[in-house]
Amino acid sequence: MSDYLILSCAAFCAGLIDAIVGGGGLITVPAIFSSFPNVTPATLLGTNKLGAIFGTTSAAINYARVVKIKWRVALPGAIGAFLFCFCGAYTVMHVSADFLRKALPFVLVLVALYTFKRKDLGQVHKPVYFGRTEIVLAFVFGAGIGFYDGFFGPGTGSFLIFIFVRYFGFDFLSSSAISKIINVATNGAALLLFGLSGHVFWQVGLLMAFFAVLGSLIGSRLAIKHCSSFVRVLFLVVVGVLILKTFYDAYLR
Repeated sequence: MSDYLILSCAAFCAGLIDAIVGGGGLITVPAIFSSFPNVTPATLLGTNKLGAIFGTTSAAINYARVVKIKWRVALPGAIGAFLFCFCGAYTVMHVSADFLRKALPFVLVLVALYTFKRKDLGQVHKPVYFGRTEIVLAFVFGAGIGFYDGFFGPGTGSFLIFIFVRYFGFDFLSSSAISKIINVATNGAALLLFGLSGHVFWQVGLLMAFFAVLGSLIGSRLAIKHCSSFVRVLFLVVVGVLILKTFYDAYLR
């Protein structure tokens, strides 16, 4: 019972954070691995994805009710992410991700420094691309992030937000909303892979899903209420934690 209580709390906190700036896996993955130390990693990751997809879906719906989502960007990005997540998962079966594990902390440092230095970044919604160019770029970036999520994964939601703020000119709130839609696609692709191979604890995953939905509803409402400045601050905090976690995993473990 204590393990289930820990997982429920972890799923709630992850859903809350993930709904705003991503990074929920920082909470749930260690929690589920410590709760079931003798279960294969694939099964634990599949179970985590089951909880995550419910959380991201509820957040996406909550955002869509209030934030004006640019579907010409969100849908091509989600399609690209869904398709290429499979490619990333297939690639990691044949190629080691060690090089990416060692490079990731430094990439995140650059993201944090750029965001911190540009005080006005993501505060105003000024789209840069329109028409066919916007659709193609959304698909390309979505495909790249989808491949990354299938191949490695940490910080996927945060990378998505940064891409839409930095390269598309969206504000943090709109970027967070679109990132949730694309995250649903990547989580769905991963869950499909794990589910078909029998690597999901459905009862545990559904328990986590329930609390992830509760957390995501609160998180998305907080983001909508406090707007882009709040999301920017929390984004920097989560990226900072990601830097420490990925550096530890790559060089100190």
